[in-house]
Amino acid sequence: MIVLTRFDRYLARLIIVPLFASLVIAAMLLLLDRMLRLFDFVMNEGGPVSVVWRMLGNLLPEYLSLGIPIGVMMGILMAFRKLALSSELDALRAVGISYNRLLRVPFLFAIFFALVNFGIVGFLQPVSRYAYENLRFELRSGALGASIKVGEFANLGKGMTLRVEESQNQGADLRGLFVRAQGKDGQSVAVTAAQGTFLSTDDPDVILLRLKNGTLVHSATADGVPRVLSFDQHDLPVNLPAMTNFRKRGEGNLERTLPELAVAVVNDKLGAEDRRSASATFNRRLVQCLVMFTLPFLAVALAVPPKRSTSALGVFISIIALVTFHKLTEYGERMGQIGRVDPVLSQWVPFLGFFALVLWLYRILAYVPGGQPIGALDRLATRIGAAASGLAARLVRRENWRDDALSAG
Repeated sequence: MIVLTRFDRYLARLIIVPLFASLVIAAMLLLLDRMLRLFDFVMNEGGPVSVVWRMLGNLLPEYLSLGIPIGVMMGILMAFRKLALSSELDALRAVGISYNRLLRVPFLFAIFFALVNFGIVGFLQPVSRYAYENLRFELRSGALGASIKVGEFANLGKGMTLRVEESQNQGADLRGLFVRAQGKDGQSVAVTAAQGTFLSTDDPDVILLRLKNGTLVHSATADGVPRVLSFDQHDLPVNLPAMTNFRKRGEGNLERTLPELAVAVVNDKLGAEDRRSASATFNRRLVQCLVMFTLPFLAVALAVPPKRSTSALGVFISIIALVTFHKLTEYGERMGQIGRVDPVLSQWVPFLGFFALVLWLYRILAYVPGGQPIGALDRLATRIGAAASGLAARLVRRENWRDDALSAG
């Protein structure tokens, strides 16, 4: 049984606030770009705006799989950075508390969120991805009640075409309608109306188009004269097209849970390419969960700035390192799926290399006297900044000298 001391609870409070703040910010930033594209897609398909929020909700687990590691790392890093800048870390080290003891609470957070990430990546993300693709299919097929596009001809069932000049109240009130319907007997009807609206009927496969203040023209009869009628109200039944069912879940690796991927890897009935693709995705998801246990070492190693320095270089390096590792695993998954590299090696070699780098940085901080993992990088950044400032000052002086010379001339 793990007993948490007062300091452990204090450290947990320091971690939890930046952890959740970073998690929310990362997830929102990842969703913003997709939100704009989804709005554009839904508007082009003529669907209701509310479906955008449902699609974003189904994409949230996918983005949380990256947002959770960033949040955990930033929470631990900001907590230890605060301890270092306030000299509390030096006091703890002076009374004999080692870095290994200080990692107790960060590892509790890492274990908890590793289990959360395992549930998301292994089980929730495939189901939500399938639901997202189902919504895209329903938008394209019109199953979500897509609105009539103004100024364009729309096919309503078999042999019926509709064009609307103006739509109000989210499609409930249509103005300036033109309808052409083809009958089974070869006769056609053309209708123009000032107003119109759609009404439901007892038959789910039939809706009613109620037209007001218009003119109806039948096709020419045997004597070659069409019939023309004016009406105050006229109802046209519209037979809805048959809706095809969406495919079953699991046709792609993104829609398979971890147990399903494991079965696909060893399934001899599948081709070698399908098994290789499933193996690449299966190993990447395992790596996404196991990388959580490297984050406490990385965060603590990069959180402590050099003495007499308040540099935030470690914050930027940690984010760059984690995002780079994420992109490497994505690239390795694609290379493993197409057979360029072994799907197992494409994931575990980068992971082991990243883990070795993290342990090396932590060893420098915890076991090397006076060791500073980012000390050399901080000094390099300081020199680059000083050189850039000096160059800018020389350019300013040169411009001032040129202006003075032109004024004197």
